[in-house]
Amino acid sequence: MTTWLSAHFSLEEMTATQQRGLDNRPPSAVLTRLRATAQVLEQVRTLLGDSPILITSGYRSPAVNRAVGGSASSAHMRGDAADFICPRFGSPLAVCRAIAASDIAFDQLIEEAGAWVHLGLGGRWRREVLTWRPGQGYQRGLRP
Repeated sequence: MTTWLSAHFSLEEMTATQQRGLDNRPPSAVLTRLRATAQVLEQVRTLLGDSPILITSGYRSPAVNRAVGGSASSAHMRGDAADFICPRFGSPLAVCRAIAASDIAFDQLIEEAGAWVHLGLGGRWRREVLTWRPGQGYQRGLRP
């Protein structure tokens, strides 16, 4: 049975992990945040021409976050972040450009290694836009 957080995003996709054997069920407080995150993702989907968004990482339990090498303060552990792609719309850089130019509220928007988009919510709502590249780390702004 699918548990819908919003019209297009399910709890199952927002908690999927390849870290077998690790519990990745969100506590109730995180479930509330995941619903809010799904609502922002609905705004992103609309912005991108109603193109399907494929979640590659949503909620991460502390154990899953450690296993994948996530930041100790990762917004993923609060249910306040999602990594995703939107192939029908375009590259992660194109997706980031569209979100950065919109009025969608976010804390961090990161184009990661040309492979996916990280959208962090909550926190200070800084609208911080970054690019991350292996060996180069984080740079302000979007870089081709």
